[in-house]
Order: sequence, then C-alpha cells, then structure tokens
Amino acid sequence: MLILRLFMNMGFNKIVVNALWHALYEDTSRNAFCINGTFFTYQDLAEVVSKIRSVLCDVPAKHIGLVANDDLETYASILALWFEGKCYVPLHPAQPIERCNDIIDQVGIEMVLDSSKETRYEGVKVTMTRQLSLIDEPMAAPCTADDSELAYILFTSGSTGRPKGVPITRGNVSAFVTAFRDLGFRLTADDRCLQMFDLTFDLSVQSYLLPLLNGACVYTISFDRIKYQAVFELLDDYHLTFTMMVPSVIHYLRPYLDELHIEELRYSLFAGEGLNLDDVDCWARSVPNAAIWNVYGPTECTIYCTGLQYIRGGENRNVNGIMGIGRAMKDVHTIVIDDNGRACKPDEKGELCLAGPQLTPGYWADEEKTRTAFFLHEGQRYYKTGDVCAMNATDDILYYGRKDSQIKIQGYRIELSEIEHVARKYFDERNAVVALPVYDRCQNCQIHLAVEQGKADSEVGLIDYLHRYLPHYMIPVAVHELGRFPQNASNKIDRKKIAELIQANNK
Repeated sequence: MLILRLFMNMGFNKIVVNALWHALYEDTSRNAFCINGTFFTYQDLAEVVSKIRSVLCDVPAKHIGLVANDDLETYASILALWFEGKCYVPLHPAQPIERCNDIIDQVGIEMVLDSSKETRYEGVKVTMTRQLSLIDEPMAAPCTADDSELAYILFTSGSTGRPKGVPITRGNVSAFVTAFRDLGFRLTADDRCLQMFDLTFDLSVQSYLLPLLNGACVYTISFDRIKYQAVFELLDDYHLTFTMMVPSVIHYLRPYLDELHIEELRYSLFAGEGLNLDDVDCWARSVPNAAIWNVYGPTECTIYCTGLQYIRGGENRNVNGIMGIGRAMKDVHTIVIDDNGRACKPDEKGELCLAGPQLTPGYWADEEKTRTAFFLHEGQRYYKTGDVCAMNATDDILYYGRKDSQIKIQGYRIELSEIEHVARKYFDERNAVVALPVYDRCQNCQIHLAVEQGKADSEVGLIDYLHRYLPHYMIPVAVHELGRFPQNASNKIDRKKIAELIQANNK
C-alpha cells in the first residue's frame, strides 16, 4: 500500500507541478503569456503565483472558486492552487450569477478568487487577487498531494436544466499529459501557442498547461472577442506554432485563407465537434508545415483521448465528409456497444465507450447519474459517451454523430449528419448547415434544415438537389436561412439555440 501511495504521488507532482515549478525559474525573462497584446514573463507569472499562494496556504478548503477572467492573475491562480494541493472550480464572469451560485452551492465552495475590479459574489469569502501585494521572500516549494485529489471541477449543461459537475483528478491530468507526449508532440520553450477557450471548457486546460510545462508562451483570446477573427489576427501577427481550435473556426476563416500563410505552424489540432474534411483540405494549404490532427474526447475523459493525423494528399477516413477520430491514446480503452449493451462487431455502428486513467471518478454529488453513465466490462470501468461510432479491426474509429442525432421517421432510422453532408455539397462546402428534428404537438417528427448565410432563393434548388441523393423520408420539410449560426460557450455551433429559433418561427 505504501509503494502504491508513493507511486501515486509521482504522477501529477512530477509530471505537472515539478515541471511548472521548473518552468517558472528556468528562464525568468521568457514570455509566459500574451494577453490582449501585452506580454508577461515567467518572472511576472511567478510573482503573481507567489502572492496568491500567500493567502491560500492557511486555507483548509480544497475546492476554490475561480472567476475565469482572461488575465495573468487568473492563470496564476490555477498554478497557485495546484502548488497548494487544491482544486479550482471556474465561474464564468459572463454567465448568470444564479448559475454560478448554483455551482458554488453544489460544490460547497467557501472561497472565491476574483481578479475583477469588483466582485458580484456574496456569502463566500472573496479574495480580490489584483489587490494583493507582491511577496518579497522566495516562493516556498509546492505542496504534494495524491493523484486521487482533484485538479479541477468543470460544470457542463445538464439534461435537468441544472449544471452537472465533472471532477477531474490530478492523476487524470498527468495521464493526459503522458498520453499527449506519447503521440509524438514535442513542444519547446520557443513555441507560441494559442489559447482560445473559456476556462470553463476543458480544451482550455491543454491550451495553457502544455505550453507552460515546456516554458513556451501562451497567446490568449478573451471570451468577449469574436473567436475566428481573433484567431486570424494572432496567427497573422505572431505566427503561432501550436494551435488547438474547434472546427467551426476554420470554416469561418475559409474566405480569408488565401491571405493566410503560416509556415511556422508546427502542430494544428482540432476538437470539440465534427471536423469537415473539405475545410481541413483548405486549411492545410495555408499551413504547409503543420502536422494536423483531429482529436476527440468528452470532458469525462480529460480533454481528449483519441486522435487521427490528417494525411496530406492522401485518403483520410471519414463518414459523410466528417473526419474519423482515430485510435485511443496511451492506456485508454475503447469499445463500441449496441442498444443491448453488447460489444459490436468490427465496422458495426454503436455507442462509443471509454475507459482508462483519464476517466473521471464520476459526476459530482450525483450517484444516480454516475450509475447511468458508467458500467463495468471485463473488469474495466467504462463511460458511455453518447456518440455513435464504428471501430474497425485495427481499432480505428469513425464518428457518425451524437446518439441523440439519430431519429426515426416513418420507421426509418436517419442519421442527420448524412443530410448535412449532402446539403453542404450543394453549397460547395461554403455554407454551414444543421439538420434538426422538430416535433409537433403530437410528437410527430419532421426534419428542418438551417443554412448559414443562405440566399433567399436557395430553398427550391436545395430541395431538388437533396431529392437526387436522399430517399424521400430524409428530405427536410423546410429550409431556414440564418445570418450567422449562434455559438455556445464552447465555441461550437449551438444546435439547441437554432432549434429554438426554428420553433419560434413556426409558431
């Protein structure tokens, strides 16, 4: 038992905490962050980490609320919390206070770190991190904590309308870092890395953590910016070398890609939603030296856990033009199950399930939801992703879409992604499209198609085109032209909001 405990202490403490500590003092003059055009060195970062640790060292609470602003104090707070063996719970500054207070209540948070000019939180101890004085003494060495302790808790949308908490352990994070390196990525102190995500979204963790572990510089984008415009500016102005983006960014950038030529970009990763192969083909021409990867993973499996490298000029596995998600990363196990919970045969569609050291212990304070989402199979604890996939004999995974995007009409099972694929071809991949099920008062399902920046006269031609390639029961009953698709907090196309707009128009 003692040997196991010592081994557990080696994971996060060695791979993450010790590496961050080393980066802070290896070359203090190097830039750690570029935030709103202002550079901050590793010395600047270390000084702010030190002053925040000074107020944390005597705090017994483990789970600390963190107002997720885009500034040095917020990122320094994360490091300070980890150095003190604590966990951060991000609270979005632009989300309703009722939602943030609900998160505080669910976790039992007693202390919040806030870099805002004024706080909006009452009933908890709030430390205004901008107002803290710098510390003259050298910073104390980091505390140690077991890998079973939590690193962060992220709250995602819940089916009940109440946010659900996904706790991620220190061991989960160190397993992810190890698996990332096993893919062959090699970041150095000379890299310039994009961080475009809100801290309430788990892709933000890899976007700030991986660069800092290697002494690189993180280029951030504030939550109130238009993401694709800000990405274009950072790529063009600073010639970034490492990017993680949601696929919709390059779709919006397509009209401007002829102006963009970034030879310095070494790694270009995509995650968060289906990756349109036609978009990648265009993107690849603008980043001729980049290794392009499509990676996949739910929050419950720590950032991402499978990956597939794009083949330039070659054949890339895809379904309906959506690039495959590749194979499991180091120590991650994958199976595909049918509706009866049995393992599917190779190339048979079913629900993708994940296991391994990146898997969350379960939902925060929700045993019932944990029991529903997790199960044991051959001695391994698996998570049901809700994603429809197929895995071939070599464990290569194709992604078909969300399980809840499969619908039945007239007894026929329909993949909405197939309709979207054909519709995109009609627009020569220039317009984003979303196929949605809309239910009437009798719960009869009809398919509606939303087209971004569609022309008023495109509906007749589009419907005729769909009839040429799809059976009659897959033809949308209506086409809706929208100026710009709404996006959610994770910068993904907000299908729920689009459905609400369509429902409102039908009344």
